[in-house]
Amino acid sequence: MNALLITGTDTGVGKTWVGRALGRALSQAGRRVVAIKPVETGCADATSAGEDGALLAAATGQAEPLAALIRYDDEVAPAVAADAAGEPIDLDALMLRIEALSAGADALLIEGSGGLLTPIAWEWTIVDVARSLDAAALLVGSDRLGTINHAVMTLSALELAGLEVAGMVLTAPETPDASTGTNAASIARLAGLDRIVSLPRLADPALAGEALAPVIAWIDRVGSGAR
Repeated sequence: MNALLITGTDTGVGKTWVGRALGRALSQAGRRVVAIKPVETGCADATSAGEDGALLAAATGQAEPLAALIRYDDEVAPAVAADAAGEPIDLDALMLRIEALSAGADALLIEGSGGLLTPIAWEWTIVDVARSLDAAALLVGSDRLGTINHAVMTLSALELAGLEVAGMVLTAPETPDASTGTNAASIARLAGLDRIVSLPRLADPALAGEALAPVIAWIDRVGSGAR
């Protein structure tokens, strides 16, 4: 099984959109895909079809899970939300659930909350989940001013954590700026990463399959052990 962490340079950069597009493309290619959002904040009392975890599940057509594994009302970092709810998250228990849900899958997509080092608990982040799954990382950022700094810092943190980087996806911002279209080359030059793809702005992630073809090739390359 190929495990992939979909992480971001920040919150609101398109992680869920990319996860949905990638999950659908892999499923249409005949692979059994399970997409999981371990922890989601800012959730309603009842599971909403518009939540990240539910959108990921709908994209792959998986039987379960149909929503994030752990959901909190407050739209803050998971560790803060857990404190407010009086419901701390146990990493071992969470990993057991993820492993059980992904048993038999060809590909496991894990979407983090916020940026890479956003605390899920005060002692650990999504990095620890990825390490436990021996997952590679796909970095998502918005193709706008400021993303160079955020991308290079996040790539440095991934290297420090010992996680292999499958590649990076830049999503088109709602309002382009002078940097839009130039950030991929800048990040490649600074970080030495040549696996960067820029996605067009599409309302429906299902239409991004062709643009994601290089990403699927990167994932397969990581899964085969090729370097």
